[in-house]
Amino acid sequence: MAPNPALQAVFWDMDGTLVDTEPYWFAAEKELMARFGVSWSDEQAMALVGNALPDSARALQAAGAELGIREILDGMLDSVVRSVQQEIPWRPGARELLAELYAAEIPCAMVTMSEALLAHVIADQLPEGTFRFLVTGEMVSLGKPDPEPYLLAAKLMGEELGTSMDLDRIVAVEDSLPGVASAKASGAVTLAVPNAVEVPQQPGITRWETLDGHTVEDLQALVAERVSASA
Repeated sequence: MAPNPALQAVFWDMDGTLVDTEPYWFAAEKELMARFGVSWSDEQAMALVGNALPDSARALQAAGAELGIREILDGMLDSVVRSVQQEIPWRPGARELLAELYAAEIPCAMVTMSEALLAHVIADQLPEGTFRFLVTGEMVSLGKPDPEPYLLAAKLMGEELGTSMDLDRIVAVEDSLPGVASAKASGAVTLAVPNAVEVPQQPGITRWETLDGHTVEDLQALVAERVSASA
């Protein structure tokens, strides 16, 4: 029997992919470091893009933030949540593609290293049912670039749908190097849409400049190409 080329699900990163919150995180980091008299550059902030939040907190500690990991995370999350509550900077084409996927009855999940507090603020601004569930940073023991977040999402989606999931038929949408590495290592069809940090073309991923103008058919084509190549 030939492999099924149908798109099973789409997993979405949040920060930088669904919403352009990276400037909010940069501002939160700079504000935190300023409390300790430490200058924090855009280059230093960009080096943390896509990492698990505890890893970022440890980097800030090492640079001079004299607080515990939890205190650092709580301070930054509070700052970013306040900014998001004032304005959500949606990435071009993201909401439109999510709406098209929902209309086509293709299930989606959010897979983010942000914590649930922030992830739910974003998800709650989308139509009910847009995401079947959220995988957030506190749900995994190893964050991106480890594949655990995407493997957990595949497991949960299988339970949600009552069927086995084939990672060759799941597209993961990412914007950062750690995120791309996580998705690729999980076995998912990996789509990079760079934002704050450049993601160079590399074997095993597809790179789009923007989501704007892309359709479900484009995602389906990525899966069909993967399934055909592995047949």
